[in-house]
Amino acid sequence: MIEKTDSEPYIRDDGNGTIVLAIYVQPKASRNRLLGVHGEELKLAITAPPVDGKANKAVIAFLARFFKLSKADVVITSGHQSRHKQCQLAHITLEAARLRLQGIM
Repeated sequence: MIEKTDSEPYIRDDGNGTIVLAIYVQPKASRNRLLGVHGEELKLAITAPPVDGKANKAVIAFLARFFKLSKADVVITSGHQSRHKQCQLAHITLEAARLRLQGIM
């Protein structure tokens, strides 16, 4: 069962024990941080440039640190060459992910 709400279109439980986040990435920012909601995605500012996969690696590292997961638990499933990305998070519940995001929303 896929759980997604209209009030939080950027996060959903895929029903396979993982969470999927819709992310909009702003590369070459002054610092790494979540900026809030951008349309139906979470806006993530990353200092890395979008060259040679550096921004993707920075997205994975940031999300792993933010959600207190290992880097292996964070996978970019689509949008490798785009600012619009789908990221899958393993070993975290939808409720736990929402609690971590509560402070920035």
